[in-house]
Amino acid sequence: MSVNVNRSVADQFYRYKMPRLIAKVEGKGNGIKTVIVNMTDVAKALSRPPTYPTKFFGCELGAQTQFDAKNDRFIVNGSHEANKLQDMLDVFIRKFVLCPECDNPETDLHINPKKQTIGNSCKACGYRGMLDTQHKLCTFILKNPPENEPGSVEKKKDKKNRKKDKENGSGSVEAGNHNDIDAPDAVDGEDDEDWAEETTEEAQRRRMEEISSHAKNLTLSEDLEKTLEERVNIFYNFVKQKREDCAVDAADKEILVEAERLDVMAMGPLILSELLFDENIRDQIKKYKRHFLRFCVNNKKAQKYLLGGFECLVKLHQAQLLPRVPVVLKDLYDADLVEEDVILSWAEKVSKKYVSKELAKEIHARASPFIRWLKEAEEESEGSEVEEEEDDENVEVVYDSSARELKVETVKPNKPDEEEDDFDIDAI
Repeated sequence: MSVNVNRSVADQFYRYKMPRLIAKVEGKGNGIKTVIVNMTDVAKALSRPPTYPTKFFGCELGAQTQFDAKNDRFIVNGSHEANKLQDMLDVFIRKFVLCPECDNPETDLHINPKKQTIGNSCKACGYRGMLDTQHKLCTFILKNPPENEPGSVEKKKDKKNRKKDKENGSGSVEAGNHNDIDAPDAVDGEDDEDWAEETTEEAQRRRMEEISSHAKNLTLSEDLEKTLEERVNIFYNFVKQKREDCAVDAADKEILVEAERLDVMAMGPLILSELLFDENIRDQIKKYKRHFLRFCVNNKKAQKYLLGGFECLVKLHQAQLLPRVPVVLKDLYDADLVEEDVILSWAEKVSKKYVSKELAKEIHARASPFIRWLKEAEEESEGSEVEEEEDDENVEVVYDSSARELKVETVKPNKPDEEEDDFDIDAI
């Protein structure tokens, strides 16, 4: 029985189908294991090597896996139900098969062993981006890219053998045998089809769009091979064009996708601060907060680049921004664009990476009131936590049968009783 590759789609005429997983439990005791009988067919429907989903099951279940491609056996240690594995396969498909833009499963993985990155490209919508490599399966994929699977090795051998056959002249023999094949009988002219290309404007426009989309995909793959400086310049020109077209306000997601495609996520805030900020930075932080949050959330490296971009901005508008350094830093902090520990780490060391040493010292000196406030706030929060713990120890819940609610009373610690005077037992 077949099911939809994307099981969230309920359409029975959905064109992308895959066989339902068949799991067979073998062995007993410590040697019990689950054999996925039709893993090869399922993986073929997903255009992924069968080792990937099998290894994914092992990562999610914390179990060891075994692969025997020759005998078509893919094993996960332990006893696991087919329905449970099918649900887990849906998670694998969502992470490693479906396009994040159009949810189409016609995607390919592109491994870059030098940069340790995994790219994802969609044949349907042309999307190209990078996979999140935090999952354990990504380590396995990087070590075992799709090209290194046994099937692909056999294909390469076949190509080499065909090439050798041509060099040895066997290809010409095959060509000579074509003369023995009878020519097909002529068909009546009435049944002939018109095989000429359409020449209407609509057909020409459609062909041009197909050509341009193929050219675009070629350009996207070439961009990743360029140096970091060249990729940063491409990203800079992309954002600049959006700004000139007055389309930057709603293009936060497009800008993020372009940065992921070019693998310049960390440096994104540096470019954005140069193009989107000026002396009116306080208002612009509120306006473009969403753009920066897409880069800075849980990314301390991007936050450091944002502080570097702010230093460059102060250099361009010293008269207006130098006196307002602590206020702007607080705005960045309040907008959750820069975390407290990143600011404190930045304040500890004066760097001349973005501006001169003298100007960097001046910026840090102007920022000192805000840094001092941050440290004091941190100490106060730590002190209040200690006081709350002490107060909690002196709180007692008292139950009164006449009351409708529980009462919370603070109980003062009992003082040790004073020692009683010694007395003479004969005096009783």
